[in-house]
Amino acid sequence: MTITFIVIAFFGLIILLSSFFTVKQQTAVVIERFGKFTSIRNSGLQLKIPIIDRIAGRVNLRIQQLDVLIETKTKDNVFIKMKVSVQFKVIQDKVYEAFYKLEYPHDQITAYVFDVVRAEVPKLILDDVFVRKDDIAIAVKRELNEAMTTYGYDIINTLVTDIDPDIQVKNAMNRINAADREKTAAEFESEAQRIRIVAKAKAEAESKKLQGQGIADQRREIARGLVESVEVLNNVGINSQEASALIVVTQHYDTLQAIGADTNSNLILLPNSPQAGSDMLNNMVASFTASNQIGETMKNQPKRNKDKNNPTSTDFNPSDTSNPVEPTDPS
Repeated sequence: MTITFIVIAFFGLIILLSSFFTVKQQTAVVIERFGKFTSIRNSGLQLKIPIIDRIAGRVNLRIQQLDVLIETKTKDNVFIKMKVSVQFKVIQDKVYEAFYKLEYPHDQITAYVFDVVRAEVPKLILDDVFVRKDDIAIAVKRELNEAMTTYGYDIINTLVTDIDPDIQVKNAMNRINAADREKTAAEFESEAQRIRIVAKAKAEAESKKLQGQGIADQRREIARGLVESVEVLNNVGINSQEASALIVVTQHYDTLQAIGADTNSNLILLPNSPQAGSDMLNNMVASFTASNQIGETMKNQPKRNKDKNNPTSTDFNPSDTSNPVEPTDPS
């Protein structure tokens, strides 16, 4: 009797303890009775009828994320790989639909994402895929919401987190980008060069303008000085024509003196009148003629005999034995 009571008490305790169970926060538990849905229990300590009721499953109510990798083709026939992240959760009021109507929610969501992306991306060229990725994400979210709400799932957000074209396409895009930036740099450099040229031209024009004013002022002062010089010479009895000639000659020799004072000067003064070439040729011919005449005159002079015994002779050279003259007897 005692042993039987102990066994009954032991099994009774086990049955009593199995009647209690706990549900974690952001989790829902589905209770079935003899295989039929009975109730949904939320977080906290819960009670069920032992042996009759059982826990059919637990549903996670937190936000979940599913990353879907898709390979598709753009309008310009470029194959790309896209990564779409879908953030979703089970609607708390529709735990029954989420648990009983859809067995593999991840597969269902993946199928819809594939369908929408492969319908939207082929309408766009590669550059537009990068620009309009948000439009693709919105289209995916809209399609998923329409389909998954029936099954008790709420699509929180969809994000296109990665767009990966083929490596050769990437290299081509980088080259295009580099070429475009080089073109822009060249345009800016050309504009800067144009600005420098314009500024330099303006500076040169201003410089020449000031230089011209300086030359005009210089010539004006020279003319004023010449007038004063002529007036001074007229006061001492020299007429204007003689004074002008004197001033010209003075300036001529002043110029020659200034040229000669420079040791590094390579300047050669040549006459520049129309008769200058003829005068130079005549002077050269006269010089050659005069030198020839002098040479002929020297050849026709009588030869002088050398006296080596006369030390006072202008032709005396003790070592010269040519054409000697014998000494004569003074008697």
